[in-house]
Amino acid sequence: MPLYRLLDVDPQPGALWARVGIASFVEYALGVDLLERELIEHLASGRTARPGHMPLRDRQLPDLAAVLDLPGRLCAGGVLALTAIARPADPFRGHADFVLLVQKRSAQVVNTANRLSVIPKSFHGPLADRRADARIGVTLRRELEEELFGRTDVDRSAGDLRVADPMHPTRLSAPMRWLTEQPGRLRMECTGFGLNLVSGNYEFASLVVIEDEEFWPRFGGDVEANWEAAGLQQYSTLDGDLVTELIGDENWSNEGLFAFLQGLRRLAEIGGDRVKIPAVELGC
Repeated sequence: MPLYRLLDVDPQPGALWARVGIASFVEYALGVDLLERELIEHLASGRTARPGHMPLRDRQLPDLAAVLDLPGRLCAGGVLALTAIARPADPFRGHADFVLLVQKRSAQVVNTANRLSVIPKSFHGPLADRRADARIGVTLRRELEEELFGRTDVDRSAGDLRVADPMHPTRLSAPMRWLTEQPGRLRMECTGFGLNLVSGNYEFASLVVIEDEEFWPRFGGDVEANWEAAGLQQYSTLDGDLVTELIGDENWSNEGLFAFLQGLRRLAEIGGDRVKIPAVELGC
């Protein structure tokens, strides 16, 4: 399975430009992907993480210069998004809100197994068109179809692809077709970018907002996680206490928590009266 590797990144006001190449998943899985496991096992044994004691990290990410040397190392990564869906007022649930979806990752996934994360979460890689698929929004739309709307034919781990245009409008799921029929029903934003010093990956944190509250009564019953999730939980943006408790859960993956918090910050800015959650501030 091919992955996009990051070769260059250039943050600009209002945009983030990047250049990518192609790498194989096998090359990643048998190399860079082992960095996090090596670190966790090292710390779990009571040893201190310092240079000269972790062979993989000493070779691949020994210092900050190596982290930033994107052409000189295999920097694969992913796109992950907090999904927020508008819901109308309900006599049992209460006032109009957004429902936030959070997954527990399956034991079958390559990384962050059995950890909490936002959904969708995916490696950034091409499906059918290596140039056009490099856009972050393409991966987000595809993963919504696969991880929440039941499309198995866009699962890149399922085998060879025989469809020329998997995301052609005639092949979309009923929920995605409805979302794309009119502008304003679906909002997708990049809320952050990072180079993960634990895994060595790049991470595009995003926010997916379905703003038309007609979606939930129509398609809420069709929203179902795929094999990559062991469970799917929903949280209301009006329940600040429960959201605060969720933020403090120690089972989060680091990139999942980053994307969740960045998504909450942005949702608080655009969500109006549907959002009553604690303020999220970044510090370093």
